[in-house]
Amino acid sequence: MRLDKYLKNSRLIKRRTIANEVCDAGKVLVNDKIARASYDVKLQDVIEIQMGSRPVKVRVLGIPEHATKADAVGMYEVISN
Repeated sequence: MRLDKYLKNSRLIKRRTIANEVCDAGKVLVNDKIARASYDVKLQDVIEIQMGSRPVKVRVLGIPEHATKADAVGMYEVISN
């Protein structure tokens, strides 16, 4: 799954267009490397989003194509925020 779609489905970022813009601005790191919106997310990837005053760091636990709000919480675990 593309990174921008994963960020939207997991509810880490509210809209896919915003996720795409954040990726294009270089504010999303995957495994400590700047990632583009087209990056293919894999299980156990560590995603760090640098929006606002604190970065959020999560580990990918699941990659379902469609996720409800209840399912979104199980898609990742927060490492630090």
